[in-house]
Amino acid sequence: MDIKDSVVVITGASSGIGAATARAAARSGARVVLAARREDRIKKLAAELGRSIAVRCDVTRQEHVDSLVQTALAEFGRIDILVNNAGQGLQARTEQITLNDFRSVLELNLIAPLAMMQAVLPTMRRQEAGSIVNISSGTTFADVPGTGGYVASKIALERLSAIARNELDGTGITVSTMIPFATSTEFLTSIRAGRADAEAMTAGANFDTPEQVADAILQLIESGEPHKDLVPAAYGGTR
Repeated sequence: MDIKDSVVVITGASSGIGAATARAAARSGARVVLAARREDRIKKLAAELGRSIAVRCDVTRQEHVDSLVQTALAEFGRIDILVNNAGQGLQARTEQITLNDFRSVLELNLIAPLAMMQAVLPTMRRQEAGSIVNISSGTTFADVPGTGGYVASKIALERLSAIARNELDGTGITVSTMIPFATSTEFLTSIRAGRADAEAMTAGANFDTPEQVADAILQLIESGEPHKDLVPAAYGGTR
């Protein structure tokens, strides 16, 4: 899909990969809808980008999701691209995962992307065109102790994406999965549980920049391929 003049909705747009993707899309000529809970940040970013709007949105709340889509359509008249970027980590061994933490991570990492997809698909079907990119994680490539709860949510998102892509074949709508490697963002500071363990696990890692991931996301949108990963070959990826 051509990004120039498209309308791009990005969740988790207040920092990291989401904010970098918003900047990259705006540079490519897109009109951007910034969605996040931290309204002050996305308002500042919208002012920086131009041709963009900021919508405070907790994607785990259906009424917020519905309002986000309605606001985007009222402002721009269409939605061409959805980047499901909002997410949260969880670091705990299987025996120590609290069910409340697991439910919360599933709600944000899996159920919310589905809610967003369901919210934009009627518009994309009417347009007979659209691109949805769901953000997974390179942790799905390995069986690292302590990552089971988080990886379960992302593996499920990958399969949901692949099946949705198959279901939408022939409609002009593509569903793709972006799989970043370790990226220099605020992700570890927002982790649901086990932050110290997660920081220790990633100590010394060579982190990608959010801008590198954003560029890869735009490439995936333009190509319409099923998935793209930034995981080094040493860890089982294609880079």
